[in-house]
Amino acid sequence: MTEKTKVAFICVHNSCRSQIAEALGKKFAGDKIDFYSAGTELVDQINQDAVRLMKEIHGIDMEKDQYSKLIDDLPEVDYVISMGCNVVCPILPFKHKKYDWGIEDPTGKSDEEFVKVIDEIEVKLKDLISEIDEELTR
Repeated sequence: MTEKTKVAFICVHNSCRSQIAEALGKKFAGDKIDFYSAGTELVDQINQDAVRLMKEIHGIDMEKDQYSKLIDDLPEVDYVISMGCNVVCPILPFKHKKYDWGIEDPTGKSDEEFVKVIDEIEVKLKDLISEIDEELTR
């Protein structure tokens, strides 16, 4: 049996966008891909607006099995997705590809801004899952 593809979403605080991407990845790819999120700094809790809206929109309780993690805590991954850092993005080694999604941080903004970010992550994530599926069938 081959190892599952591993995807890491990274940003500085690992509290909002990367956590949303990890949660949606697990929802949309099921067990065929392992998703992780991490940052260079830990926070006490996942962004509570993100937690609330992900429950409302997708029925996902991110606090159930997700927490702030450091990039040093991750296994070796195949894909690294930086979420769009306003400073220098963390560096994480990868086996296959790296992307910078350049997604605006909605922290401190309206629910509408959070929903836009959640929707943008969902679209990009579904494209990534399709790309990985294609690669695996070659």
